[in-house]
Amino acid sequence: MTVEIICVGTELLLGNIVNTNAAYLAGKCADMGLSCYYQSVVGDNAERLTEAIRQAVGRSNIVILSGGLGPTEDDLTKETAAAVMGRELVMNEECKQSIASYFKKRGMEATENNWKQALIPEGALILENHNGTAPGMIIQDGETHVVLLPGPPLELIPMFEESVIPYLNALGPGVILSQTAKLCGISESKAETMIRDLIDAQTNPTIATYAKTGEVHIRVTARAESEKEAKKLIKPVVKEIKTRFGYYIYSTEESVTLEKAVVDLLMANHLSVTCAESCTGGMLSARLINIPGISDAYKCGYVTYSNKAKRRILGVKKGTLQKYGAVSKQTAEEMARGAAFASKADVAVAITGIAGPDGGTEEKPVGLVYIACNVKGKVTVKEFRFSGNRAKIREASTTAALMLMRQCMLEYFSKVTFG
Repeated sequence: MTVEIICVGTELLLGNIVNTNAAYLAGKCADMGLSCYYQSVVGDNAERLTEAIRQAVGRSNIVILSGGLGPTEDDLTKETAAAVMGRELVMNEECKQSIASYFKKRGMEATENNWKQALIPEGALILENHNGTAPGMIIQDGETHVVLLPGPPLELIPMFEESVIPYLNALGPGVILSQTAKLCGISESKAETMIRDLIDAQTNPTIATYAKTGEVHIRVTARAESEKEAKKLIKPVVKEIKTRFGYYIYSTEESVTLEKAVVDLLMANHLSVTCAESCTGGMLSARLINIPGISDAYKCGYVTYSNKAKRRILGVKKGTLQKYGAVSKQTAEEMARGAAFASKADVAVAITGIAGPDGGTEEKPVGLVYIACNVKGKVTVKEFRFSGNRAKIREASTTAALMLMRQCMLEYFSKVTFG
């Protein structure tokens, strides 16, 4: 079956917000084996939206629209889709009551235009919104399915996963299931080379590699008559991938992030941690603190941006800074040792670098970053040369620090050697 994605909102066309919904929906549809040949963004204009929907339903089995389900006059998606599909809008009392309850729980009063959101295309399947006021809906006409979703990702994502995925899975014969092996510390090109024979021989399940920031994901997807049969097809392939990549794989669970894997290692080994950051300005600490339960391991963090702070807080020697500079292997090592000493943490990670856009030289260009990891007195320092703008360099540095933390802990406690 083919799927088409239409994201609605003038703010998307103007670049006021990033269209993350399209990437999310496309990825989820690919996971389900749906072929997506077209994506579009349409502003809050009934005429142009009508044209986009008519074109989509004429060439795709499933049309997914996001945005434009709000209470204001420029929210036109539902009204336009209903008109294209030849459906009248009718007031749904259950939706109206749900909206009223949403406002009552928050000590607020619904305004008259909120009831616009309770108007539903006749015969449409209603999708409950547990995180907002706009219900989603699915209009079916023969082999055509038009899915309307709210624009805010915090509303769209739960609705899609709770209601739309089961609906779409039920449309086709059998089920499609995926499992992803998440790797760090290895390039996509090397990872693909290591499983080239599996990719060349693939039929069902299929294997695909995806590059993330500092990571490589290998997704194994199987189609079968039942979920049990799909898992049976996937299992030996994932087992073979684990055999080939070993400790480069930090998880095969979709919900586990790199920082979650690092925190799990800290907790499993009863380790405390501290971070000393310069160019990343606390980004590493923020990613660790995002993980529930980190309070049992995280001691404190230091953002030592200036040389004075590096000296006063972390004990970096004045001579080191004068001879080697703030961005150097020597400074990174002293930052990691000083942070461990000051906090009494088992693991200390230090980051110092040049994020740009200014400050680089021929000898030390923008993107040069040194990261040090101190595990119970054993310090490892690595040099990185990242590219991109300031934000990308800081993000890449943070991910690299997480990878180095994981590698150093595994090497220290499991006697693992990474290539």
